[in-house]
Amino acid sequence: MKKLIIILLSILVSGDLLAQKIDYKSGLLQVDGKDLAKVVKIKDKENFGLTSTFELQSMSGETLIIARVATNFVSNRNDNSGFYYQFTFLPVDKVGVFSLSKLGAEKSFAKLIGQSGIVVDDKLDSRKVSEMLARKSENPEVAIEYHLVKRARIGPPNVKDNQIYQTDVLIGKFKDISSNKEFDTYEFSLPDGLVIATVSFAGGNGAKNCNMSTNKDKQTRNAVLKSDGTYGAFKFRTEGVDRNAVALKHIATWLIDGGYL
Repeated sequence: MKKLIIILLSILVSGDLLAQKIDYKSGLLQVDGKDLAKVVKIKDKENFGLTSTFELQSMSGETLIIARVATNFVSNRNDNSGFYYQFTFLPVDKVGVFSLSKLGAEKSFAKLIGQSGIVVDDKLDSRKVSEMLARKSENPEVAIEYHLVKRARIGPPNVKDNQIYQTDVLIGKFKDISSNKEFDTYEFSLPDGLVIATVSFAGGNGAKNCNMSTNKDKQTRNAVLKSDGTYGAFKFRTEGVDRNAVALKHIATWLIDGGYL
């Protein structure tokens, strides 16, 4: 009986929240016809105004929340309709990441706040903020940022030992980590050792495609390895030639053309 009562109360509370009427117009957020808070939109100059920062202010003028576009996260591959925003809840000293719609981020922000119930008596309710973080916040993957080696991007790559050069400048390395007799697997990295890709392929130097996993964007795809045009001419050095030298150079060129190496 006690459990049944708790369930019924939960349903009633949920129904009450769903019944709330949320209105947002001209920077004013209202819930059930009552003024709740104000939203200030500030266009981000660093993004040429394509994105904006949002501030939630109490009706008395206190800044409660600052929401900024978070560019250091990998986009959701299954849903490209939103931006990740970092919310800083100033009075309660809490931070969280939320997704706002790309089409109407301002209204999406206002709706999220209105539904959350975190503004009580013109102030942030710390407990409700914690509940919002637990229920609505996201934990996206952090994007890997790195700087490619500066060099003249002309001519095909060449290999010496396990190192990759372009115009005689060291731009990367590769490492054989094969553990299966049916296919070969290599790690590609920058000169400082940061791994940028893991590649598996069958057929040795005759490989026409490979399984390519790039760490920068967390993507795995079937990459076609061309053997003509710019992919066809490679410089070989006699020292320490790998058994898959031709295939590795095709892969290196693919990584260079894709901006990964």
